[in-house]
Amino acid sequence: MPIYNTIIHIDIKDGKVWVQQDWTDAVIVDRLMEKGISQEDIVLGFLAPYKRQYSGFPAS
Repeated sequence: MPIYNTIIHIDIKDGKVWVQQDWTDAVIVDRLMEKGISQEDIVLGFLAPYKRQYSGFPAS
């Protein structure tokens, strides 16, 4: 019986990059910012909506 696991899940919604999962050692958010995506365009979708306001990233 095969077992599958999502390591990285990123969506692009309404012009923003939503990081839904990041189980890598690379910290995908840091890599996205190194490649020129601004912090204002990245949403940490893996955080509960009420916690996003404290992350330094947009809530949505």
